[in-house]
Amino acid sequence: MAQSTLTASKTRLRNAVHRSDASSREGILERLFTFAFKGLVYPQIWEDPDVDMKALRLTSDSRMITIASGGCNVMSYLTANPAEITAVDLNRAHVALGRLKLAAARHLPNYETFYRFFGEADEKANVAAYKRFLKDNLDPETVAYWEGRDLANWGRKRITLFSRDLYHHGLLGYFIGIGHLVAKFYGIDPKYMVKTRSLEEQRSFFDTALSPLFDKRLVRWATSKKMSLYGLGIPPAQYDALVSANADGDMSAVLRQRLEKLACDFSMQDNYFAWQAFGRGYAPGSVGSTGESGPLPPYLKRDHFEEIRARAGRVRVLNRNFTEHLQTLGEGTLDAYVLLDAQDWMTDHQLNALWSEITRTARPGARVIFRTAAEPTLLPGRVANEILDRWTYEEEESLDLGRQDRSSIYGGFHLYVFNG
Repeated sequence: MAQSTLTASKTRLRNAVHRSDASSREGILERLFTFAFKGLVYPQIWEDPDVDMKALRLTSDSRMITIASGGCNVMSYLTANPAEITAVDLNRAHVALGRLKLAAARHLPNYETFYRFFGEADEKANVAAYKRFLKDNLDPETVAYWEGRDLANWGRKRITLFSRDLYHHGLLGYFIGIGHLVAKFYGIDPKYMVKTRSLEEQRSFFDTALSPLFDKRLVRWATSKKMSLYGLGIPPAQYDALVSANADGDMSAVLRQRLEKLACDFSMQDNYFAWQAFGRGYAPGSVGSTGESGPLPPYLKRDHFEEIRARAGRVRVLNRNFTEHLQTLGEGTLDAYVLLDAQDWMTDHQLNALWSEITRTARPGARVIFRTAAEPTLLPGRVANEILDRWTYEEEESLDLGRQDRSSIYGGFHLYVFNG
């Protein structure tokens, strides 16, 4: 059973990423990405859930579907009290992480234990809590994943990641760690950013210390290689889209621009994404007797714990392709769709298949959100007019919400509303 599920997961991932012949240069890069993407990529999702919820306008009647990724936003959407959430993902590690978070919300004894597990994620007590409270409340596939071993963990069980700082692991964690090492090689410690106390101090540190790093020969050479961004979960096709967003076709300039927004546009006291990037974890002391002392995802805030516990049963997490799942649903059954940046990977054929199913399953007024590497929406000219004409692109609201996105790594945020 577990082996057949793993085989199906690999097939779905290959179908999503592979565009080129296996013997071509692009084909080889695509297959290397597929190999890298089989394991844990995002210990934390990098899309701002507060922006998502503003765009989606969820109500107690809302039925929604989203890509699971690291599971943080799925949990955070529960604070808006939707009736049902289906989370799908091609990556079985993300599916296992999402299911673990849901079980933890329902079965760990209190908020402090829940926060220690996912907010700190670096104590042996978390492994003991898994064995005592969670293991018997998980499905066999999820238990098999967390009790499995792989080379990335030096043969240790994957559940031990929660005793060794989950956020230092996964492709994203390794990518951020390498970024810190490169910066320190040039005498810069990115962790200084978390010590700043104002936007002015943040801007000064970025301009004088971080920005010049992108002019270094090593950094420019490394970022010119498509494989260098696999740690951000960026496949070759999306790399090309990112490069095209810069007039000079210079990836180091694109990354400098995105890091500038992360570092300078939002206060460190309000941006947990910046804490993860520069501090490699959430703000310390977030669970003291006086309450939280630093920014956190909505699902990790004390005030939301009991409502998330009560609503966790409304979520399903499936190892399935987005379009494939929509094909199993009836017409006019969904109110909200969250595509993350998955469309940057897609061919025109895949985009049309996806939007045909979104349109078929959408209720009047349904809302679709997604992000793109480049700034413009990618749908016009690629998705058939007879499909897109049934949707309204909320351009001004999209631009405004994109500016509010604290994760800062995308070129564009996009909102479409179904006309019916």
